Amino acid sequence: MQTAVLTEDLEFEFEERERPTPASDEVLVEMTDVGICKSDVHYWEHGKIGDYVVEDPLLLGHESAGVIAAVGDDVEGIDVGDRVALEPGIVCGTCEHCRRGEYNLCPNVDFMATPPFDGAFAEYVAWPADLAHVLPDNVSQVEGALCEPFAVGLHATRRGGVGHGDTVAILGGGTVGSVTMEAARAAGATDIIVGDIVDSKLERAEAHGADATVNVREGDFAAVVEEYTDGRGADVVFEATDSEPDVEALIDAARRGGTVVMIGLADEATVEVDALEIITNELDVLGSFRDANRYGPAIDLLAEGAAEIEWIADFTEPLANVREAFERAHDDDDAIKGMISIGE
Repeated sequence: MQTAVLTEDLEFEFEERERPTPASDEVLVEMTDVGICKSDVHYWEHGKIGDYVVEDPLLLGHESAGVIAAVGDDVEGIDVGDRVALEPGIVCGTCEHCRRGEYNLCPNVDFMATPPFDGAFAEYVAWPADLAHVLPDNVSQVEGALCEPFAVGLHATRRGGVGHGDTVAILGGGTVGSVTMEAARAAGATDIIVGDIVDSKLERAEAHGADATVNVREGDFAAVVEEYTDGRGADVVFEATDSEPDVEALIDAARRGGTVVMIGLADEATVEVDALEIITNELDVLGSFRDANRYGPAIDLLAEGAAEIEWIADFTEPLANVREAFERAHDDDDAIKGMISIGE
């Protein structure tokens, strides 16, 4: 089978590998669509994220969907030909966090496209059957691949307790900000304000449900939220950028007694915080990491038409053009999400 491998020299090379054979509890998936995540681009550009370093050839891609090509002897409930979205983290199931249902915090996770674990830039992937989520007929393969970031947005809105009638402010109009906007609307938020530095992303946010937007290079995020809410502030504020977080803007945008949820992963994330403002306004400041138990709800919301996410996919390239796709994902400020089509 054909694969696209990121080498130790951070170049893409095409490599023929043997098609995997699924274990008794696994399925063999013929991959169709894989999203390009910011983390993928970061590995390609820098060769590491924190302590995770590309020291051996690595397959990138963890936002993935495909079609079942074979099933292991002990697999039930999934058949050859079923279309599936793959949940990318294999957890231990025995640690404290797994037992609590917080498996996104499992310290022993094998996560796709995180060194040393291969991702989905391959024609076939063998994967645990219980992490292969069957897609209804009205959910596309692209939506299936984008269930991964959508699940992240759903997890964040659950962390923030977004409910009916809430006003939500989101700093960041990229992939995570966009899916968080969709998740917040599905959770019942009635007013959503989005801030970003790229006008085209703000225009797309407005076209897909944002009630107000602000270019934070030209305007004050917190001031726009304050004006929109008549001085009250937002019930829940999300930080969803990949740059150094402006925590003061987040805090200033939240109402007294409100919540700030931080999702974005920045290179330089150490910032000064006005602790007194957090205390006197009794703010909840929370972190949100990946997701747990959100793939099922994500697929249900898409099937019901309660959320739309395919609009965030700007372009699709075949696996043969993987380098060109990564260059565009890196260089095109207007692009929210690039996709790789496997098998074309």
